[in-house]
Amino acid sequence: MFEEFKKFAMRGNVLDLAVGVVIGAAFTGIVNSLVKDIIMPPIGLALGGVDFSNFYLTLKGPHVASLADAQKAGAVTVNYGVFVNAILNFLVVAIALFLLIRFINRLTEPKVPAVPPAPPPPPEDVLLLREIRDSLKSGAKTGS
Repeated sequence: MFEEFKKFAMRGNVLDLAVGVVIGAAFTGIVNSLVKDIIMPPIGLALGGVDFSNFYLTLKGPHVASLADAQKAGAVTVNYGVFVNAILNFLVVAIALFLLIRFINRLTEPKVPAVPPAPPPPPEDVLLLREIRDSLKSGAKTGS
């Protein structure tokens, strides 16, 4: 059973998946920082200095100035600002992955110029008609 598990674990797909998960986790930290520290401050500034992560709706409990204070007070909240941040994170990840895959595809595509395929040979009846035409032309030139 150990040998079978070792064989399974050492297959290429499993190792590729493990590497993808580790890189994805590291990439998530970068994207979170990009959205939180780079993208959201200018958007918040454009909206009058508003922090999206503090957009929430209090369903039950005291209404306070920030989401952290509402959670400390035990209020029931709908945190739609956090959801907006998650959507932006997703969009940034999706665009980054699209650009990365597009770049990799361009690197791996062969740089062979497209050669048009050879035209198919003409059908036999066309060949026969050409022979008849050519023989008539050659017969007309000889005066037959």
